[in-house]
Amino acid sequence: MEKAILGLDIGGTGIKGGVLIKGHLEDIRSIATPAEESQEFILETIASFIESYQHHDFAGIGIGIPGLVNVEKGIIIGLTNIPAFQHVELKKFLTERFSKPVFINNDANCFALGVHKYGVGKKFKNLVGITLGTGVGGGIVINGQLYSGVNSAAGEWCNASYLDNNYEHYCSGKFFQTYYNSRPKALAKQALAGDPIAMQAFEEYGHHLGELMKTIMYALAPEAIVLGGSIRKTYPLFKKSLHQTLSTFAYPTVLDNLQILLSELDETAIHGAVALVDVEREVVNN
Repeated sequence: MEKAILGLDIGGTGIKGGVLIKGHLEDIRSIATPAEESQEFILETIASFIESYQHHDFAGIGIGIPGLVNVEKGIIIGLTNIPAFQHVELKKFLTERFSKPVFINNDANCFALGVHKYGVGKKFKNLVGITLGTGVGGGIVINGQLYSGVNSAAGEWCNASYLDNNYEHYCSGKFFQTYYNSRPKALAKQALAGDPIAMQAFEEYGHHLGELMKTIMYALAPEAIVLGGSIRKTYPLFKKSLHQTLSTFAYPTVLDNLQILLSELDETAIHGAVALVDVEREVVNN
């Protein structure tokens, strides 16, 4: 019988965990991230959280973080929202503490791998995952394999120049806050009620996201782009303008073969972290 796998999503405000048991994610819980504490204190907090899962006798630990990672060595290069977490040898620390294999990657990369392994992306060999929330993250799967690039930085379109700023400025929650002084969820309620300004906000958003997708398509021509993050739930409000913008893509035959999908996984970050271990286990077994 395959042992359970522990997955962690480490963010600036919370640390969330869950175990994959017989293909199902169970025992999902979270704690607050002591983001302002020392590196040593944060490491011990993570270790204590993992210890609370030891009764599952998990086979390995997968971790997703919102920052750059030296994937091979398991070193976190830096996290913007956790000041003390710079050049952290997290893999070494956890391997020595728990004597289990540990795999770490950027959380958006984990998302792409998770939807490919467990979600709507299962049937595609080449896909891109985009997380739409407070920021914008991207992950790439090529020929069924996660492509992380140097320091897990592949797919970081968020920082690519666009208009007078970058794609994250226009394709994340920042767009709604900057130009409409509101959060996406609140604006969505107004748009669904027929408010013209709120409807315009999502129409503009769809155009910007469409431009981002065109950039991705010119580089990778994937079979599918899977949307994750909280803003994906408002997709019906920006679907029309998104597809209108995509219709200007220069290669119609590529566009005709593209599927735009919404992730159905409730815990995409944890699924993705678990997938890091699961994929490695498959490689060893084969």
